[in-house]
Amino acid sequence: MKGFSQINTDYKRRFTQSMKENEISYEIRGAAFKVYNTLGPGLLESVYELALARELIKMGHQVKTQVGIPVWYDDFKLDIGFRLDLLIDDLVIIEVKSVDQLIDIHHKQLLSYLKLTNKRLGLLINFNTIDLKSSMIRIIN
Repeated sequence: MKGFSQINTDYKRRFTQSMKENEISYEIRGAAFKVYNTLGPGLLESVYELALARELIKMGHQVKTQVGIPVWYDDFKLDIGFRLDLLIDDLVIIEVKSVDQLIDIHHKQLLSYLKLTNKRLGLLINFNTIDLKSSMIRIIN
């Protein structure tokens, strides 16, 4: 059984990580608006993904693109090729879309990525819209 000081330390670590994730999320939103205002809607996802990665790198974030996600089943690694679009500071996943409208499967995809990578926060961003603010969805695992 954990002692009080260990529980308190665990809480502080999770709280600090949560604050960092929220700060990163805020900066991601700002970068997404900059990309959207510069490029507008209607381009391929890959264009927005690279432009967003560039903006976040300029802001000082560590950015990984097209990160492979392993899937384990019954102690066996399934090589099926899942890839998340962007991983920011090893904490926040961004799934970039350029579709007419976000649907349930897009939300489920990001939630699955969060679970498979044991991350807490993801942002689903659809750039093919006239209202970017309503097309940025925070998803928490």
